[in-house]
Amino acid sequence: MQLAVDVQIPECFGGVAGEAVFIDTEGSFMVDRVVDIAAACVQHCHLIAEAQQEEDHGKALETFSLENILSHIYYFRCRDYTELLAQVYLLPEFLSEHSKVRLVVIDGIAFPFRHDFEDLSLRTRLLNGLAQQLIIIANDHKSAVVLTNQMTTRIGQNQSTLVPALGESWGHAATVRLILHWDNSQRLATLYKSPSQKESTIAYHITCHGFRDVQPPAVTHCPEGTEPNPRKRPRTEEEKQQ
Repeated sequence: MQLAVDVQIPECFGGVAGEAVFIDTEGSFMVDRVVDIAAACVQHCHLIAEAQQEEDHGKALETFSLENILSHIYYFRCRDYTELLAQVYLLPEFLSEHSKVRLVVIDGIAFPFRHDFEDLSLRTRLLNGLAQQLIIIANDHKSAVVLTNQMTTRIGQNQSTLVPALGESWGHAATVRLILHWDNSQRLATLYKSPSQKESTIAYHITCHGFRDVQPPAVTHCPEGTEPNPRKRPRTEEEKQQ
C-alpha cells in the first residue's frame, strides 16, 4: 500500500508520477490505511514545497491530492488461483489502456497456490508460466512488479528455519528479494538478492503514516575530561545565572 501511494509522487519531488495496480488475493487491502498513508504523503510534499518555494512544486500539488491518489490505485480482488491467473493474463490489455501505470502489486502470490493443490507438478508449471508473464509485463510496460510471499517453517533434524513459501525455485524468479523480519521488537528489512547491490539490513518502523526510518538516538557531547553524573540533577538556567 505504501508503494501504491509513493509511485504517484510528482516528478519534481523525486517521484515518477505514475499509477498503480493492486491485486489482492488475501483480502488484506484496507482503504482506511491507504487514506492515512496518502494523506501523510501529500502533507510531506506540501512541507517540501513551503520550504523550497519552487514554482513547479505548486503546480504539481494542484493535482496531487488524497482523492487523486485513491482514484489512481486500480484494485482487483482474486479469490483463487484461477482468478489470479486470468487477471494477470488480462493485465497487458489493461495496461495498454492505462499507460501511466508504473507499479503492479500482487499481495500475496503464495496464498492461492498453497491450498487445494494435489498435483505439485501442475502448480510448478502454473507458477513458472505466471512468472514469465509478469516478466513480460514489466519489460513491455516499463512497470515494477512487486510480489509478496509468505514465510513457512522448515523442520530439520536439529533446528527449524524460516523459508519462503512455494520453495526456493520460485525465489529464483524474482530479480530482487527483500525479506521483512523481526529482531526482538525491532522490524528489519534485509536485501537478500540483488543484481547490483550487496546484501544489507536496515531497521524501520511502521507508523500511522506508513513506513518510516528509525531515527538514531541523540548524542550528548560533554567537555573533554568530564562525564555526566547520572545521580546529579541538572542545573536550571536560573541556578546557572546565580
